[in-house]
Amino acid sequence: MQEIDRTAPAPEGWRVELIGVPAGAEVRLQLRLESVMEGVLVTGDLDVPVTGSCARCLEPIEDTLHLDVQELYAYEGSTTEATSEEDEVRRIEGDFLDLAPLVRDTVVLNLPLAPVCTEDCAGLCVDCGQRLDDLPADHHHEIVDARWAGLAEKFSTPAASTPSSSPGTPGEIPTTEEN
Repeated sequence: MQEIDRTAPAPEGWRVELIGVPAGAEVRLQLRLESVMEGVLVTGDLDVPVTGSCARCLEPIEDTLHLDVQELYAYEGSTTEATSEEDEVRRIEGDFLDLAPLVRDTVVLNLPLAPVCTEDCAGLCVDCGQRLDDLPADHHHEIVDARWAGLAEKFSTPAASTPSSSPGTPGEIPTTEEN
């Protein structure tokens, strides 16, 4: 058994759309390597800094992911290697274990697809684009449907200037009747 406590710089490309690990950031590995019948069992913790944008309000996010890892690296010719698909098992290459793919896969698969700055982030106002958490509670916009704008305009004018209604159907030209 061997324990490893190291930090390594993160390579470029460990990210999803809105959040990722900055290139060169310090990734801390606290791993335990144990010899087992089929190979070497790697268990431990990863501490990875991440930066990105909130999916709701686009504010910057900085956080650290604390991840657990456990993976078996199989010896060449072991039962695990023989009974598993080519891409399902990690292999020991000579006397070396390539931990980079394990760390990359663990980090990228655990990145949130829709990160949020806070769990109760309200997002952005759909009308003005301002962050709703920064606006007053009574924030709203008066929106008149374009199809009703003419009618709303008619009713918003003073009563003295509105023409009196006449009998008939809409669009019909009123005729005067003589008695």
